[in-house]
Amino acid sequence: MDIYAQTGGSLPQKLVLLTIELAILAASGWILFGAGRAVVAGLTGWTIPSAIPARAILIFAFSVTTMVRMSLTLFYLMRRRMGWAEVFTIPIAFLLYYVGFAVLVLPEGAPLGVWDAVAVGLFLLGAFLNTGSELARDQFKKDPHNKGRLYTQGLFALSRHINFFGDILWVAAYAIVAHTLWATLIPLYTLCFFAFFNAPALDRHLASRYGAQYAAYAERSKMLIPFVL
Repeated sequence: MDIYAQTGGSLPQKLVLLTIELAILAASGWILFGAGRAVVAGLTGWTIPSAIPARAILIFAFSVTTMVRMSLTLFYLMRRRMGWAEVFTIPIAFLLYYVGFAVLVLPEGAPLGVWDAVAVGLFLLGAFLNTGSELARDQFKKDPHNKGRLYTQGLFALSRHINFFGDILWVAAYAIVAHTLWATLIPLYTLCFFAFFNAPALDRHLASRYGAQYAAYAERSKMLIPFVL
């Protein structure tokens, strides 16, 4: 089934998804700042710093920012219908981001450094590429003169799925701040998911909908990572 071809409001599904994601965010806060610290220490045998490190606060700030952006996407930018299966599968990714990075950063007491500043820049860039590109495309679609036209301008001139590339960047920023090699598995998973599943599925939908327009666009632009892939 082509999920991108279905239209509809799906307000009940979106409200349930928002509730689940808020619960996951709350679990992240519990792990980073509450009794969850001791629970994780007991389960893993890790030595957790007595004071809450600045990098743990930064990880949570990333999660709150991401939650706000995802809510904007969910209730303002998303036009297609959302099925109930998505409501209960999308949160798996946010378990990795909000809870996974919260757990991995717990034993890391090192002060923030230059690489963490790079990570903040990477996070902001990824957020801009994702949300900024989608907001620009939304304005293009709202213009009745653009009905039936494929949006290939702005950031989408850099790659066909520049918004997904933005997701990969902000997830990579989490991994840098988490300060452990284990954290790199999460952005690698994100990259593989977009490169081998989500982006190809959307390519098929857009090729079917826009035909020659999309074929020409695909010929001159990379699928995911500008100038690379």
